Amino acid sequence: MTNPIAERPADFDPYWSTTMDQLAALPSAPELTELPLRSTDFGTVYGLRLTSLHSYRIFAYYCVPHGEGPFPVLYTLPNYGSVVHVPAYEERQQYIVVALCHRGQRLSDQPFAAAYPGLLTTGIADRNSYIYRGIVADCCSVVDFLQTRPEVAKEKIALIGSDLALLTAALRPQVDALYYTPGFFYGAQATAARSSAYPVEELNDFARTYPDQAAAMWQTLAYYEPVHFAGQVSCDTLIVTGDDALQTQPLVDALAGKVERHTSAHSGYRDGVAQATWLAQRYGVGEPVLPAAWQ
Repeated sequence: MTNPIAERPADFDPYWSTTMDQLAALPSAPELTELPLRSTDFGTVYGLRLTSLHSYRIFAYYCVPHGEGPFPVLYTLPNYGSVVHVPAYEERQQYIVVALCHRGQRLSDQPFAAAYPGLLTTGIADRNSYIYRGIVADCCSVVDFLQTRPEVAKEKIALIGSDLALLTAALRPQVDALYYTPGFFYGAQATAARSSAYPVEELNDFARTYPDQAAAMWQTLAYYEPVHFAGQVSCDTLIVTGDDALQTQPLVDALAGKVERHTSAHSGYRDGVAQATWLAQRYGVGEPVLPAAWQ
Protein backbone atom coordinates (compact mmCIF):
# COMPACT_ATOMS: atom_id res chain seq x y z
CA MET A 1 0.00 0.00 0.00
CA THR A 2 1.41 3.40 -0.97
CA ASN A 3 1.04 6.51 1.15
CA PRO A 4 -1.41 9.12 -0.27
CA ILE A 5 0.49 12.36 -0.81
CA ALA A 6 -0.82 15.88 -0.25
CA GLU A 7 -1.01 18.10 -3.32
CA ARG A 8 2.06 20.22 -3.95
CA PRO A 9 1.24 23.87 -3.08
CA ALA A 10 1.30 26.28 -6.01
CA ASP A 11 3.76 28.55 -4.18
CA PHE A 12 5.99 25.71 -2.93
CA ASP A 13 9.10 26.96 -4.76
CA PRO A 14 8.70 30.64 -3.75
CA TYR A 15 8.08 29.61 -0.14
CA TRP A 16 11.39 27.80 0.07
CA SER A 17 13.42 30.17 -2.11
CA THR A 18 12.29 33.07 0.09
CA THR A 19 13.27 31.12 3.20
CA MET A 20 16.72 30.35 1.79
CA ASP A 21 17.20 33.95 0.64
CA GLN A 22 16.41 35.18 4.14
CA LEU A 23 18.93 32.73 5.57
CA ALA A 24 21.61 33.76 3.06
CA ALA A 25 21.16 37.43 3.97
CA LEU A 26 22.32 36.75 7.54
CA PRO A 27 26.02 36.48 8.44
CA SER A 28 26.46 33.00 9.94
CA ALA A 29 29.18 34.26 12.35
CA PRO A 30 30.60 30.78 13.09
CA GLU A 31 32.31 30.18 16.42
CA LEU A 32 34.31 27.03 17.15
CA THR A 33 35.20 26.17 20.75
CA GLU A 34 37.21 23.06 21.55
CA LEU A 35 35.55 20.69 24.02
CA PRO A 36 38.55 19.01 25.72
CA LEU A 37 36.39 16.58 27.67
CA ARG A 38 35.00 15.21 24.39
CA SER A 39 38.24 15.23 22.37
CA THR A 40 40.38 12.10 21.99
CA ASP A 41 43.88 11.10 20.94
CA PHE A 42 42.60 10.67 17.36
CA GLY A 43 40.50 13.81 16.96
CA THR A 44 39.20 17.09 18.30
CA VAL A 45 35.58 17.80 19.18
CA TYR A 46 34.36 21.37 18.91
CA GLY A 47 31.21 23.15 19.86
CA LEU A 48 30.05 25.04 16.78
CA ARG A 49 27.71 28.01 16.95
CA LEU A 50 26.07 29.55 13.90
CA THR A 51 23.45 32.20 13.20
CA SER A 52 20.42 30.83 11.39
CA LEU A 53 17.05 32.17 10.25
CA HIS A 54 15.61 35.01 12.36
CA SER A 55 19.12 35.53 13.80
CA TYR A 56 18.74 32.42 15.97
CA ARG A 57 22.04 31.03 17.32
CA ILE A 58 22.26 27.26 17.01
CA PHE A 59 24.75 24.68 18.30
CA ALA A 60 26.34 21.63 16.68
CA TYR A 61 29.03 19.15 17.61
CA TYR A 62 31.85 19.36 15.06
CA CYS A 63 34.37 16.53 15.25
CA VAL A 64 37.59 16.53 13.20
CA PRO A 65 40.08 13.63 13.13
CA HIS A 66 43.80 14.33 13.41
CA GLY A 67 45.89 13.83 10.29
CA GLU A 68 46.04 14.99 6.72
CA GLY A 69 42.72 16.19 5.35
CA PRO A 70 40.53 16.96 3.68
CA PHE A 71 38.17 14.40 5.19
CA PRO A 72 34.75 13.08 4.13
CA VAL A 73 31.87 14.30 6.27
CA LEU A 74 29.02 12.49 7.99
CA TYR A 75 26.39 15.05 8.91
CA THR A 76 23.73 13.56 11.17
CA LEU A 77 20.46 15.47 11.09
CA PRO A 78 18.47 15.71 14.34
CA ASN A 79 15.83 13.23 15.36
CA TYR A 80 12.67 14.21 17.25
CA GLY A 81 13.76 14.68 20.84
CA SER A 82 15.23 17.22 23.18
CA VAL A 83 18.80 15.93 23.41
CA VAL A 84 21.39 15.39 20.67
CA HIS A 85 24.32 13.24 21.73
CA VAL A 86 28.00 13.60 20.92
CA PRO A 87 28.66 11.78 17.62
CA ALA A 88 29.68 8.14 17.77
CA TYR A 89 33.22 7.44 18.95
CA GLU A 90 33.74 5.01 16.07
CA GLU A 91 32.62 7.39 13.30
CA ARG A 92 34.88 10.13 14.61
CA GLN A 93 37.94 7.99 13.83
CA GLN A 94 37.34 8.02 10.06
CA TYR A 95 35.30 11.11 9.22
CA ILE A 96 34.51 14.65 10.12
CA VAL A 97 31.25 14.11 11.97
CA VAL A 98 28.64 16.78 12.63
CA ALA A 99 25.57 16.53 14.85
CA LEU A 100 23.21 19.50 14.87
CA CYS A 101 21.04 20.63 17.76
CA HIS A 102 18.34 22.59 15.94
CA ARG A 103 16.48 25.49 17.56
CA GLY A 104 14.60 24.35 20.62
CA GLN A 105 16.77 21.32 21.32
CA ARG A 106 19.17 21.25 24.26
CA LEU A 107 22.20 23.51 23.66
CA SER A 108 20.13 25.46 21.11
CA ASP A 109 17.27 26.17 23.52
CA GLN A 110 17.77 29.90 24.13
CA PRO A 111 15.48 31.76 23.74
CA PHE A 112 13.17 28.92 22.63
CA ALA A 113 12.96 25.57 24.45
CA ALA A 114 10.98 22.96 22.56
CA ALA A 115 8.27 20.88 24.22
CA TYR A 116 8.06 17.15 23.56
CA PRO A 117 5.30 16.45 22.73
CA GLY A 118 4.38 19.77 21.19
CA LEU A 119 7.21 20.83 18.88
CA LEU A 120 5.66 19.20 15.80
CA THR A 121 2.64 21.53 15.92
CA THR A 122 4.31 24.74 17.13
CA GLY A 123 3.04 27.53 14.85
CA ILE A 124 1.63 24.96 12.42
CA ALA A 125 -1.54 26.86 11.51
CA ASP A 126 0.56 29.42 9.59
CA ARG A 127 3.16 28.13 7.13
CA ASN A 128 5.29 31.25 7.65
CA SER A 129 5.45 30.94 11.44
CA TYR A 130 5.72 27.14 11.56
CA ILE A 131 8.71 26.20 13.73
CA TYR A 132 10.04 23.75 11.16
CA ARG A 133 10.65 26.53 8.67
CA GLY A 134 13.40 27.75 10.97
CA ILE A 135 14.54 24.20 11.75
CA VAL A 136 15.05 23.38 8.07
CA ALA A 137 17.06 26.59 7.73
CA ASP A 138 19.16 25.49 10.72
CA CYS A 139 19.94 22.24 8.93
CA CYS A 140 20.95 24.04 5.73
CA SER A 141 23.18 26.50 7.57
CA VAL A 142 25.48 23.67 8.64
CA VAL A 143 26.06 22.65 5.01
CA ASP A 144 26.89 26.27 4.22
CA PHE A 145 29.47 26.22 7.02
CA LEU A 146 31.01 22.97 5.76
CA GLN A 147 31.51 24.52 2.33
CA THR A 148 33.85 27.11 3.88
CA ARG A 149 36.15 24.68 5.74
CA PRO A 150 39.56 23.64 4.34
CA GLU A 151 39.53 20.34 6.27
CA VAL A 152 36.31 19.25 4.51
CA ALA A 153 36.35 17.17 1.33
CA LYS A 154 33.54 19.17 -0.20
CA GLU A 155 32.67 16.52 -2.77
CA LYS A 156 32.21 13.95 0.01
CA ILE A 157 29.43 15.14 2.32
CA ALA A 158 26.83 12.58 3.39
CA LEU A 159 23.59 13.42 5.17
CA ILE A 160 22.14 10.82 7.55
CA GLY A 161 18.69 10.98 9.05
CA SER A 162 14.98 11.25 8.50
CA ASP A 163 12.94 13.86 6.63
CA LEU A 164 15.17 16.75 7.67
CA ALA A 165 18.03 15.01 5.87
CA LEU A 166 16.06 14.71 2.63
CA LEU A 167 14.82 18.31 2.79
CA THR A 168 18.38 19.51 3.37
CA ALA A 169 19.71 17.43 0.46
CA ALA A 170 17.11 19.06 -1.80
CA LEU A 171 17.89 22.60 -0.67
CA ARG A 172 21.67 22.05 -0.58
CA PRO A 173 22.53 20.01 -3.69
CA GLN A 174 26.26 20.30 -2.87
CA VAL A 175 25.95 17.16 -0.74
CA ASP A 176 26.80 13.93 -2.51
CA ALA A 177 25.05 11.21 -0.50
CA LEU A 178 21.88 10.73 1.52
CA TYR A 179 21.15 7.87 3.93
CA TYR A 180 17.46 8.41 4.50
CA THR A 181 14.77 6.89 6.68
CA PRO A 182 11.31 8.38 5.92
CA GLY A 183 9.68 10.04 8.90
CA PHE A 184 6.56 11.86 10.06
CA PHE A 185 6.41 14.42 7.24
CA TYR A 186 6.01 11.69 4.63
CA GLY A 187 2.32 11.31 3.82
CA ALA A 188 1.57 13.03 7.13
CA GLN A 189 -2.21 13.30 6.89
CA ALA A 190 -2.67 9.70 5.76
CA THR A 191 -0.27 8.42 8.41
CA ALA A 192 -2.01 10.37 11.17
CA ALA A 193 -5.38 8.95 10.14
CA ARG A 194 -4.24 5.39 10.86
CA SER A 195 -1.91 5.98 13.81
CA SER A 196 -2.14 6.96 17.46
CA ALA A 197 1.62 6.85 18.07
CA TYR A 198 3.62 9.95 18.92
CA PRO A 199 4.88 12.17 17.44
CA VAL A 200 2.30 11.78 14.64
CA GLU A 201 -0.47 11.73 17.25
CA GLU A 202 0.41 15.38 17.95
CA LEU A 203 -1.26 16.17 14.62
CA ASN A 204 -4.42 14.37 15.68
CA ASP A 205 -4.30 16.13 19.07
CA PHE A 206 -4.08 19.49 17.31
CA ALA A 207 -6.98 18.68 14.98
CA ARG A 208 -9.18 17.62 17.91
CA THR A 209 -8.26 20.64 20.01
CA TYR A 210 -8.46 23.23 17.22
CA PRO A 211 -10.84 21.79 14.62
CA ASP A 212 -11.19 25.19 12.96
CA GLN A 213 -7.41 25.18 12.28
CA ALA A 214 -7.06 21.57 11.09
CA ALA A 215 -7.28 22.45 7.39
CA ALA A 216 -4.58 25.09 7.81
CA MET A 217 -2.36 22.51 9.55
CA TRP A 218 -2.61 20.04 6.67
CA GLN A 219 -1.95 22.84 4.21
CA THR A 220 1.22 23.83 6.08
CA LEU A 221 2.44 20.23 6.15
CA ALA A 222 2.14 20.04 2.36
CA TYR A 223 5.13 22.41 2.20
CA TYR A 224 7.17 19.80 4.10
CA GLU A 225 6.12 16.71 2.18
CA PRO A 226 9.35 14.88 1.18
CA VAL A 227 7.94 13.77 -2.18
CA HIS A 228 7.69 17.42 -3.23
CA PHE A 229 11.42 17.86 -2.52
CA ALA A 230 12.59 14.57 -3.99
CA GLY A 231 12.93 15.83 -7.54
CA GLN A 232 15.63 18.22 -6.31
CA VAL A 233 17.65 15.46 -4.62
CA SER A 234 20.30 14.66 -7.21
CA CYS A 235 22.78 12.92 -4.91
CA ASP A 236 22.98 9.15 -4.48
CA THR A 237 20.40 8.00 -1.95
CA LEU A 238 20.00 4.90 0.15
CA ILE A 239 16.44 4.79 1.44
CA VAL A 240 15.62 2.63 4.45
CA THR A 241 12.24 1.00 4.00
CA GLY A 242 9.95 -0.94 6.28
CA ASP A 243 8.70 -4.43 5.54
CA ASP A 244 6.25 -3.03 2.98
CA ALA A 245 8.50 -1.47 0.34
CA LEU A 246 5.47 -0.24 -1.62
CA GLN A 247 4.73 2.30 1.11
CA THR A 248 7.80 4.32 0.09
CA GLN A 249 7.43 3.79 -3.68
CA PRO A 250 6.27 7.40 -4.33
CA LEU A 251 9.52 8.63 -2.78
CA VAL A 252 11.67 6.21 -4.75
CA ASP A 253 9.94 7.22 -7.98
CA ALA A 254 10.35 10.93 -7.28
CA LEU A 255 14.04 10.99 -6.26
CA ALA A 256 16.16 12.47 -9.04
CA GLY A 257 19.44 10.71 -8.26
CA LYS A 258 20.52 7.09 -8.04
CA VAL A 259 18.47 5.21 -5.44
CA GLU A 260 19.23 2.06 -3.47
CA ARG A 261 17.00 0.41 -0.90
CA HIS A 262 17.76 -1.18 2.44
CA THR A 263 14.94 -3.06 4.15
CA SER A 264 15.25 -2.37 7.85
CA ALA A 265 16.14 -5.38 9.97
CA HIS A 266 14.50 -3.63 12.93
CA SER A 267 17.83 -4.04 14.68
CA GLY A 268 20.12 -1.19 15.69
CA TYR A 269 23.08 -3.53 15.22
CA ARG A 270 22.18 -4.89 11.76
CA ASP A 271 20.95 -1.57 10.39
CA GLY A 272 23.97 0.19 11.90
CA VAL A 273 26.37 -2.19 10.19
CA ALA A 274 24.57 -1.68 6.87
CA GLN A 275 24.86 2.09 7.20
CA ALA A 276 28.53 2.01 8.23
CA THR A 277 29.42 -0.38 5.40
CA TRP A 278 27.63 1.68 2.73
CA LEU A 279 29.41 4.85 3.80
CA ALA A 280 32.84 3.23 4.18
CA GLN A 281 32.65 1.70 0.71
CA ARG A 282 31.48 4.98 -0.75
CA TYR A 283 34.29 7.05 0.73
CA GLY A 284 37.10 4.50 0.60
CA VAL A 285 38.03 4.71 4.26
CA GLY A 286 38.67 0.97 4.57
CA GLU A 287 36.81 -1.30 6.93
CA PRO A 288 34.32 0.65 9.03
CA VAL A 289 35.17 1.05 12.69
CA LEU A 290 32.29 -0.61 14.53
CA PRO A 291 31.30 -0.66 18.19
CA ALA A 292 32.74 -3.65 20.01
CA ALA A 293 29.24 -4.96 20.72
CA TRP A 294 28.58 -5.18 16.95
CA GLN A 295 31.63 -7.29 16.12
